[in-house]
Amino acid sequence: MARVEVVMPQMGESIAEGTIVKWHKKPGEQVSKDETLLEITTDKVDSDIPAPASGTLSEVMAEENATVAVRTPIAIIDTEGMQSAATEKSAPKPASASASGENSTPEPLQAALPQQSQQQQTPQPQPPTQQPSPLQQQSPPTQIEQQPPPTSDRTQPPPASSTAQTSAATAELLKKYPSPLYDVVPMTSVMQKMAAHMVRSVSTSPHVAAHHEVDMTPIVQHRTQNMASFEAKEGFKLTYTPYIVEAVIKAIQTYPLVNSSVEGTTIIKKNFINLGIAVASETGLIVPVIKHAEEKNFLGLARAVNELVARVRARKLAPDDVQGGTFTITNYGIFGTMIGTPIINQPQVAILGTGAIRPRVSVVNETIAIRSIAYFTLSFDHRIIDGELGGRFLEAVIGHLQTFDTTLKF
Repeated sequence: MARVEVVMPQMGESIAEGTIVKWHKKPGEQVSKDETLLEITTDKVDSDIPAPASGTLSEVMAEENATVAVRTPIAIIDTEGMQSAATEKSAPKPASASASGENSTPEPLQAALPQQSQQQQTPQPQPPTQQPSPLQQQSPPTQIEQQPPPTSDRTQPPPASSTAQTSAATAELLKKYPSPLYDVVPMTSVMQKMAAHMVRSVSTSPHVAAHHEVDMTPIVQHRTQNMASFEAKEGFKLTYTPYIVEAVIKAIQTYPLVNSSVEGTTIIKKNFINLGIAVASETGLIVPVIKHAEEKNFLGLARAVNELVARVRARKLAPDDVQGGTFTITNYGIFGTMIGTPIINQPQVAILGTGAIRPRVSVVNETIAIRSIAYFTLSFDHRIIDGELGGRFLEAVIGHLQTFDTTLKF
């Protein structure tokens, strides 16, 4: 019998633990190698974790919603019968088995973890029947896993005990708020991490918000005229996001202080623009980052936004994709919200919120007209950004949108 341990992977050098969101298999069920076994979430990224081997899921050692230190065993896969059959088949042809191992490549987004020892039925070494999966490999195949595991006190938490404490707390709440008058719904791990991040941001930065009106008519007209040709050429839809992203980049280049961070009493100015784009996913809000956005033109920005959104939806983000942001844009207008006040994404010092675009009666050159109007909100850290700078920056964003080069064709 061969027993393969499934361990909590380390999804980045700074990641010390992960939370199990969902098991896709139950004990006793068959699982195939590389089939999605479970979903995990960390404070950086959500990921689907593949099975390291084919066999039967014989034991689950950490339940859903349990937070577990990286490299901690969380399940056992029993490969009895399958490995024996593979060994017998490959024994007459060891070269073939070796070639099979060389043709297998690890998934790029999975962290490498120590190989688990397996019981051998005979003392003679056997050639491997398959390349170790990303959850078993000893040496790191990617840049994600290059450091030894953390040695903090949290590296070996007792998942069962933690789960028991959570269950006890839930039981108390169920007594306090009985059904059917109440529904007691635990927060998901993504919600818990988001809540903690937002509370920390509000306690760190004195938030001030500026709300400005934007005439998006030129952008709406340009998008409408070019939607078909753009999608035919690029293979995805033209949205309003790249227009706003480009305007923000130009405004940051004029007012670079909004692209800073604060450490103690020192301001750290960033001479590059890593633009975070808030994306709603099934598990919560995720903010992937366009690195060095200032180096891209309009088309390059549109492609970058589409790629990041697609990877969020497919749960294919790498830890690096959500790190290093210097300024964030959040578009709550897609849900019909007109005006909002977003919370700064620490350690950044400003965030732009964009509202829904609606036709409104406006006065243009002393003439009443119907225009496509939206409201933009800039939330900023009043420690280093005052009302004047915040207002000027927001007007710069608006100015670039209202003077967009509508001759641009695709």
